[in-house]
Amino acid sequence: MKDACLFLSLVVSVLVVGSFAQSIPETTHPQISALQIDPQSVTVLRLRPGYASSVRLPEEVSSVMIGNPASFKAEHSEAEPRMVFIKPTTSQPAQSNALITTKSGQEVSLHLVSTGRSAGGQAVDFLLEYTRPRSLLVEPSAASSFLIADVGGGDREKSTSIAETKNSADPVADALARQARLASPEWHGKALRTAIGEVSKQADQMIVPFSVLNGTGRWIELLPPQIQLSGNAASGKAIKAEPIPVTDYEMDKRRLGPGARADGVVVFARPTFKESNERLMLQLAEADQVDHPILLPLPFVAGGQGGKQQ
Repeated sequence: MKDACLFLSLVVSVLVVGSFAQSIPETTHPQISALQIDPQSVTVLRLRPGYASSVRLPEEVSSVMIGNPASFKAEHSEAEPRMVFIKPTTSQPAQSNALITTKSGQEVSLHLVSTGRSAGGQAVDFLLEYTRPRSLLVEPSAASSFLIADVGGGDREKSTSIAETKNSADPVADALARQARLASPEWHGKALRTAIGEVSKQADQMIVPFSVLNGTGRWIELLPPQIQLSGNAASGKAIKAEPIPVTDYEMDKRRLGPGARADGVVVFARPTFKESNERLMLQLAEADQVDHPILLPLPFVAGGQGGKQQ
């Protein structure tokens, strides 16, 4: 009788252990990836219930949006301003998308895929490490700054901090740093507010700093600045708008959220002369309103405050 009870206990133990072993999912394969920010691509983020995946950006995060907040949760803390933590909130398979935006306007688009708790042996992205896009240009000076390639064109943007440029000998970087330090430029306009800084001259080049403030309630994208020589008839109606080639320009950002500000500098070779009824104008425009640009008058002779000399 004792032998029978012992045998029965062993059978029950084997069944229990086997059932428990079957309930344990297969080993998860953790993945760590390093990527460059590319606003034209979507990255698949592989998730699994019980795990939190981390997304690290090269700068502070300003906003995170989840397409299906019922199945996925995103967390962002001021203690880790460059980190976003994402995890599924359901044990069932689910998919959604997420959009992460940084303070400079860079965007990271993610495709969230959770295979569910029952799936085993699946890869899970523990960490996505993003870096800034590689520059298409080589900085000629030793100034400490980074370049951001302008998507879809050969123009350039340079995101430059005050601390990085205050010791620089580059007059364009110095002008950008001075403009960024202005807490209250002389704004003009309402929805899209603009201001011209102190215009200077380097050899035969005019250096014009400017600022743009997004007073709308939507995101906007600015086009590269342009310069034109406009002539006016006696009635005030423009009769000529001759484009002036831009030698170089720099902007700390071109995508602006509501209330955000961008500072920039445009460099061009000033014409040697103009007629009395002609004026140099800085042209700024939104990408979706190119037919409604903003024209700001510039001084023909550098050395004064921009927009006050005609």
